[in-house]
Formats: sequence, structure tokens, C-alpha cells
Amino acid sequence: MWSAVIFILMISGVGIRAYRDLSRPEAWAYWRDQYFSPTMTSSLVTSADSNGGGRRRSALFITGKIGAASATWFRDRLDEARLAAGDTVLMSSPGGDLDQAVIMGEIIRSRGLTTAVGIVDASGQVRPSYCASACVIVYAGGNSRYGVEGSMLGVHRFVTSTPGHDPVAETQRTTGMVLSYMTRMGVSSAVVEAMSETSDVRWLGAREAAAMNLVTNPVERP
Repeated sequence: MWSAVIFILMISGVGIRAYRDLSRPEAWAYWRDQYFSPTMTSSLVTSADSNGGGRRRSALFITGKIGAASATWFRDRLDEARLAAGDTVLMSSPGGDLDQAVIMGEIIRSRGLTTAVGIVDASGQVRPSYCASACVIVYAGGNSRYGVEGSMLGVHRFVTSTPGHDPVAETQRTTGMVLSYMTRMGVSSAVVEAMSETSDVRWLGAREAAAMNLVTNPVERP
């Protein structure tokens, strides 16, 4: 009987702690994104010309908003796709969670993958699309970053709104984190300056993005 009582108390304690954890909005967002309704979708393209040179390689196409658990989702999709170093992560996204985007970019770099912004048509040709906000952070993770003619890269200031924190200090911390990440990825600090100048999305021109070393391999034709 005492064993049963102890077991019930243990289960109750775990349940209470779990309820407290899941009662936080960010916890629910994570569980929903991880297990029930991922905010991103993907598809494997076995033969995509993402660099415009006619050399076709495998690519993982990802699209949608970067959610609270997108980094784990992304790692699982890469494992399933079995991309090799030099293969491409092709993306189209309005942005989303900054912290998850940084992890996704780090994963891309650790696996030696390239990145491009676009969508793939039925013939395997890459067509223009857009990548804004936190998506640009993911894009920056590429060993090589292809610029598809007509595709757009949009940047803006990242603002945090964590309750109980100094918003100015938090924004400065975020800016420092983004600058450190971009520097590790070989991107000029000029891109962070461009982000800091506006709270609205600023679309970078092809030459501007190349001058910032955000785009490392411009592609004349998609």
C-alpha cells in the first residue's frame, strides 16, 4: 500500500511540474511546433540546379515560418535527406524565431552545406523567392551562399520584448549576438548595420548583398 502511495505522489509531483512548465506560452509553442503542427515544411529535391551552372545536386527545400522548435525539426529533416557536404538547403521564408534560426545556420555550416533562396519547379530549376528577417540568419550559415536572380533578402532590426527585462539592454544583447554570429559566418558587419537602421524590412539589392559578403556566389540566371 505504501509503495502505491509513494508512486502516486511521485506521479503527481511530476505532473504538477510538467503542468507548470507547459503553462508557459513559449512551452506550448515549442510542443505544438515539435509534435503537433510544425510551422515549416520540407521536400527533398534529388536534382536541383541551385548554382546556375548546370551541375545538379541534391537539395532540401524548406519553407514557412521559423517556429519555436524548427531547429530540431530541421536537423531531423536533414538526417532523413542524407545530404552530403556541398549539397544545398534551398529556402523561402518570412522569418520567425531568431534563436532557432541561429541554431539552424550553425547546423548548415557544421555539415558543409550551401544555401540559396528560391523554389524548385518541376524541371528542377530554381526560381526566385524571398527570405526575410530570421531566414537571412539561416541563409548566412551556408558554406557558399548562392544569389538567385530575382530572389530577395530582407533585413530589419531584431527587437525583443521579454517581460521584466530592459528592452534597450535586450536589443543591444541581441544585436551583439547577431553580429558575433554573422562574423563567424564570414558576413560583413555592414549587414548588421543595415538591420539596425530600420524596424521595417529592407530588401537588399544583389550588389549590396554581395558587397556585404552575404551572397558569396551570385547567379545570373535562376
